[in-house]
Amino acid sequence: MKQFEELRIVFFGTPEFAVASLDALVAAGGHIVAVVTAPDRPAGRGMILHQSAVKQYALAKGLPVLQPEKMKAPEFIEQLRGYRADLQVVVAFRMMPEVVWNMPPMGTINVHGSLLPQYRGAAPINRAIMNGEAETGVTTFKLKHEIDTGDILLQQALPIRRHDNAGTMHDKLMHAGAQLLVTTVKGLANGTIEESPQKMAGTDEIKYAPKIFKEDMLIDWNKPVVEIDDLIRGLSPYPAAYTMLGDKSVKIFSSDYRMEPTNALPGTMDTDSTTYMRFAAKDGWLYIDELQMEGKKRMEIVEFLRGYRD
Repeated sequence: MKQFEELRIVFFGTPEFAVASLDALVAAGGHIVAVVTAPDRPAGRGMILHQSAVKQYALAKGLPVLQPEKMKAPEFIEQLRGYRADLQVVVAFRMMPEVVWNMPPMGTINVHGSLLPQYRGAAPINRAIMNGEAETGVTTFKLKHEIDTGDILLQQALPIRRHDNAGTMHDKLMHAGAQLLVTTVKGLANGTIEESPQKMAGTDEIKYAPKIFKEDMLIDWNKPVVEIDDLIRGLSPYPAAYTMLGDKSVKIFSSDYRMEPTNALPGTMDTDSTTYMRFAAKDGWLYIDELQMEGKKRMEIVEFLRGYRD
């Protein structure tokens, strides 16, 4: 059995969320033999080729970088096989074919931003907050055919605080997941971790975390005000919940609410034109703290109201 520092590891990842895990492995003395990330893509007004956050980190550390367009391409498979990995690690990466994830003798492990089996899917952080959960967490598990269904290795729960949003939880889970990954890989190396099949306790049902679409982002003012606030926090800062104000769409990034009787129809906007703007919901008022009207910059509500004319 190899020691942690002797394991040949290939790391797969693309966004900033994955960088924390790669950095944690490197800092712990992990032997990263190659990094696989998304191809460079044109971005911005000038459509300049943009390198992924993981590629930028890997290049800075002198790590070999692979950027396959197609994961099943024979030349990529042969190149990957040439690194003779003992273990592969996947964090925030696209779907992988079995020929890739089943290649190393120790398999491939993934870091997922939820307490599996809950919130399998592409948007676990957003969906947990949108659904009003009191906690979420990170899970390390072995990849297999069905997405996010492999045997669990380790888990760590984190509370979702009253004013947490998708951005703050992303950062908390990013760092927690990075440390959990290092503990997991060390445990696999010394044989102290046992895999556990995913299962639900009692009669609990699995909640899923599908990708966020435009229709998920539109605020329904007929819902309870707490649920609307959860939606806003779960989609902030990106992609952001929105409503219509006249013929303009308005993204809402932060808000507060008061559960109080109101005779106003749900969706009614009320403002003193100076300090507050609020919308009526089913059972109270939602007060807007930060927003962005279509074609304008993101603003605090007081700044917005200085120039707003309904």
